[in-house]
Amino acid sequence: MELASEKAITINTSKNSKNFSKTDQGIKNVIFGSIAGMSGKLVEYPFDTVKTRLQSQPSDHKLFKGPLDCFRQTLAHEGFFGLYRGMSPPMVGAILENASLFLVYNHIQTMIGEFTTQNYNNLQHKSPPTMTIICLAGALSGTSASFFLTPIELIKCKLQVQETFTYGSGENIVGNNLGGSINSRYSGPLDVIKRTLKIHGIGGFYRGHSGTVVRETAGTAAWFGTYEFISRLFVSNRISLKEDKSSLKKSHNITKDDLSAAELMSAGACAGMTYNLLMFPVDSIKSRMQTDEEVMIATRKKVIKRGFWQISRELYKSDGISGFYRGCGITVARAAPSSAIIFMTYELLARHFS
Repeated sequence: MELASEKAITINTSKNSKNFSKTDQGIKNVIFGSIAGMSGKLVEYPFDTVKTRLQSQPSDHKLFKGPLDCFRQTLAHEGFFGLYRGMSPPMVGAILENASLFLVYNHIQTMIGEFTTQNYNNLQHKSPPTMTIICLAGALSGTSASFFLTPIELIKCKLQVQETFTYGSGENIVGNNLGGSINSRYSGPLDVIKRTLKIHGIGGFYRGHSGTVVRETAGTAAWFGTYEFISRLFVSNRISLKEDKSSLKKSHNITKDDLSAAELMSAGACAGMTYNLLMFPVDSIKSRMQTDEEVMIATRKKVIKRGFWQISRELYKSDGISGFYRGCGITVARAAPSSAIIFMTYELLARHFS
């Protein structure tokens, strides 16, 4: 009986230790992901402002000739901080998004691994997850993130475009379809929240969610998948170099933890560019859905609620395929350093504090 009791105590202690370990790792994923997201957002936000303004301008009233013209006009009329207009919601979003992405991504990999791999908890025998598992974990993490990203991006987009119709054509365009005008601008994120609640209710914050969930599910699968694929190419290259040097035969096995900051950033940059090239058309439709009301008021049109497919058809009819890629170049350009910083920051934090 004593031996059985001792065995039970040992098993329970082992289980508790395992649970504490998982909880501890989960907290670290949240912290590391939050710091990585903040770092990336500071770099990318000015480019995101330009992208949103290019995407949201109506086809029959073009305000900007391109990204550089949008940059120039924004700096001329609003100054440098005009490029950071509406940043507080997306900064919160970046913290929540990356914290949840890395938390869910790693948790799903662990869950799948425990069901599919023997001795998974023995770190010395743990095999790396397959690309299928990585993409599946990425997709599910993106889906979960979309539910709080949609309201945050809606607030961000409304704040980003509200100034654009006071310049660009040299005149002030005013509408009055909702009993107000474009000159009655939002004073900040809280003002957007109050007006959205008053006019549209809670459901108004999920305007454009269909586009966000598609973008995040498929895009995040590609984001993590590309990063892992490129990282493994770097690891394979290092292994090949190691095998060519007999003096290094006794050294430890090479893993992703041995990659340099430059290699991690290169893999992250490729991931960011892949994500945006694949999902940019969906993001364009989503941005239009979330800024339709402001644009219609500014251009003196009757405010109507247009759905995902209706906007898609109208955008294709007016501008063809190129209409879906307005602002794509600058978005891909900002995605490279942003994702590079996010992945490098996360990986280096995980190395030093895990």
